[in-house]
Amino acid sequence: MAPSRNVALTATEGHTGHLIAELLLSDADFKNHLNSVTCLTMNPSHANNEALKKLGADIVEMVPGKPDELVDSLKKNKVDTFCLIPPATETKVELCEELVEGAKKAGVQNMLLISSAGCDLAERDKQPRLREFVDIESLVLNAKGDAENPLGHSPCVIRAGIYAETILLYNEQARNSGKLPIPLGPTHKYAPVALGDVAQVAAHVLTGEGPHGFNDKHRGQLMTLTGPMLMAGNEVAEAASQALGVKLEYEDIDEKEAAKLLDDHSELDPAEKQYLLEFYSLVREGKTNYVSTTAFRDVTGGQPTEPNEFFGLYEGEFKPKRRKVEKSSPKKEKVSKSESSPTKKEQQKAEKVAKEQTKETKETKEKDEKEEK
Repeated sequence: MAPSRNVALTATEGHTGHLIAELLLSDADFKNHLNSVTCLTMNPSHANNEALKKLGADIVEMVPGKPDELVDSLKKNKVDTFCLIPPATETKVELCEELVEGAKKAGVQNMLLISSAGCDLAERDKQPRLREFVDIESLVLNAKGDAENPLGHSPCVIRAGIYAETILLYNEQARNSGKLPIPLGPTHKYAPVALGDVAQVAAHVLTGEGPHGFNDKHRGQLMTLTGPMLMAGNEVAEAASQALGVKLEYEDIDEKEAAKLLDDHSELDPAEKQYLLEFYSLVREGKTNYVSTTAFRDVTGGQPTEPNEFFGLYEGEFKPKRRKVEKSSPKKEKVSKSESSPTKKEQQKAEKVAKEQTKETKETKEKDEKEEK
């Protein structure tokens, strides 16, 4: 069967968009279902977009406030499937309104939204950045009740839990002092999910086909994805210690300290920093004490990444440095860990997770087929 799908993705300069697009373009199981991949980005010259271009993607600059250009680009590339990844910016909701409206006018029928786990539990006055994902979900799901809206035919929402990769924001403290300073509180837990796992599910949804658009197993679904293990702060440190063979300790810090740490050691967009702090507040309120991995297993046929596997992949990022006597200390550089500016090493590690998941899924399916015979 000839490939028929033309996919567009947003925010491909960031971790999530880049990894999903890279998986679609490089893995034969997904690539063979596609005619084209269009990357809608506000930073077309970003290294991630340059890399995607080399893989065959069409990089299209999205200029906010110019909806007609967006519609023309989607029609020109015959886009029928849209992956909406909210951009890392304070105007996230407004941009998503523009993107959804543009997709509607261009006649796009399949819409996948990458949303956030916990948004439905967030309170608008206490966690506004987290709660705004509910507003974005409404933009996508409202189309279902409008017979004249093509986006209503085949929607899907993935609520991704907080990425395990956010722990990398504290790798400098882990290396220098052997501590992980995260404002999770002393007792409540959460289940961080590997970015590669989220990309796996998204790629399966975007390439799955059925009589009405997406595969009927995915169409209309609201999937929540977390990691497979609930962990309190001390358990995060313990899992890292066991995987790395070094001693790391959890340090419970307050939100003010956490905000300063993020200001000093990352280049997060202010909206993304606020989102992260709000998610931590959900943890402290006991609203993240759950695991949701059924959708991952159902969609991919594989197993989600365990914490020890994650920390093993990022071994060099966390191991404490040995003390040395030096005449002068090397200058510390401010490292970007934001959604909009991943480091090359982080991106390679996330890609490795996604590709290993693809391999594991294939092996699991082949084994099941042999047993059935």
